[in-house]
Amino acid sequence: MKSRFGIMIKLFLWYCILISISYGTILVFFTSIQQMMKVSDNIVNRKYRISSNFKRMLDSLLYMEENEKKYGVLKKTEYIEYFVSAQKEFEGSLLEILQLETGTDDAANPWRQLYQDYRAQFPETLFNAQGDEGSQVPWIPEEIINDWIQKISAARSENEREVEAAMVVLHRRGQLAVQWGLVGLSVTILVALAGVVFLTHSINRPIRELRKGIRSISRGGLKEPIRILSQDEFGELARAFNEMAGRLKEEEQIRTEFISVLSHEIRTPLTSIRESVNLIAEEVIGGINDRQRRFLDIASLELERISNLLNDLMQASRMEMGGLEIHPRPLDPASLVEWSLYRVSPAAEAKGIQCHSRVAAQIPRVMGDPELLQQLLLNLLGNAIKFTPSGGEVTVRVQLDQDSAGEKVAFSISDSGPGISDKDQSLIFYKYYRSPGVRSQVDGVGLGLSISKHIVEAHGGTIWVESRVEEGSTFGFTLPVAAKGVEG
Repeated sequence: MKSRFGIMIKLFLWYCILISISYGTILVFFTSIQQMMKVSDNIVNRKYRISSNFKRMLDSLLYMEENEKKYGVLKKTEYIEYFVSAQKEFEGSLLEILQLETGTDDAANPWRQLYQDYRAQFPETLFNAQGDEGSQVPWIPEEIINDWIQKISAARSENEREVEAAMVVLHRRGQLAVQWGLVGLSVTILVALAGVVFLTHSINRPIRELRKGIRSISRGGLKEPIRILSQDEFGELARAFNEMAGRLKEEEQIRTEFISVLSHEIRTPLTSIRESVNLIAEEVIGGINDRQRRFLDIASLELERISNLLNDLMQASRMEMGGLEIHPRPLDPASLVEWSLYRVSPAAEAKGIQCHSRVAAQIPRVMGDPELLQQLLLNLLGNAIKFTPSGGEVTVRVQLDQDSAGEKVAFSISDSGPGISDKDQSLIFYKYYRSPGVRSQVDGVGLGLSISKHIVEAHGGTIWVESRVEEGSTFGFTLPVAAKGVEG
């Protein structure tokens, strides 16, 4: 089924969300900055200009009043010129304020009323003094000047209040811009972190399942299909992995059944051949000379080797198909080890190898199938002797397992052989595996350790190996302690 939300779509949606939040934050911040600039422009280009005109108007009125009084006392015409100059400055400031206040309600505009009062005193736009008579100058009564000063002062106070209010608005908008910027940044970071966590989780979970499935196959086969946790590319990969594992399991089962059937079919004629060789060797059907006996002995040994190989193949096939049955009973570890050493003593003596046993005092009995455990020890001891050079040593140790709080007994077989590389240590318990360095030197098909692993795990124990190249190897396994009161 086609995945609906693939990795690329998830990443695209995540990036779109991040970009949307980022651009939204920038838009809010930009809008706030524009509003702040508008308020700031109103303060700088309008309110401050009006405030500066207030001062000039007040100064002009006071200067006009001063020159009027000086003229009344001294009767000098230059005071009329000063008066006219102050009047021009007053009128210019008043007109500039009216221009800045354009658009406001005329009924609520005090400058419009002041301008009308001013025009009532000065009908013409500008006064031009002519002649020398003071009666020609339209002097402004003192009470009108005082009234204008009061109106200008009141307007000035109102303007200052408006400036203060605008500064408060400017400050508030600045705070809001900072707050929204921090909120947008925080949301962006949280969404980014949430996206990273989500994507990491959605990627790591199927990868973890795949890793678990791969390890299961490497350890002997996938027991059950891995979970399909998503419908994206990883889900498709998990589905393909399950199909591959199923095919591998079917092929392994077919191969196991084929080997089992083939081994069984070969055993019948092989038994007949072995019995025939034995009858000839025992001179049942007639006498034989020494040369014929030597060849018959060689044939008997080869038949025994083939028979053992077939037995291993059939046993491995039964174990793969779940056919290993155990009949556990309490066993003495020391007796089990001594009997196994006795069985391998001829092979050890032939190579001049010394075998030792180190069994801890008061070791408890273990639960196990005597035949299978005997086979287990013979497999491990046989490998130790096989790979130990002439004159070497093989040591078997039995003690309580420290990691199981006394509930298991640990067996270990150490040799002084060439050792095993780290790479091969992780593979030697697989069926049919043989290290490249020993394939041409030692006989076998790589089933002994695989069978040993199945026997140990069937008893509820674990098997392991510790080795270093040129320093020998130690194979160990654990078996459960027999419960007290259980009869052997």
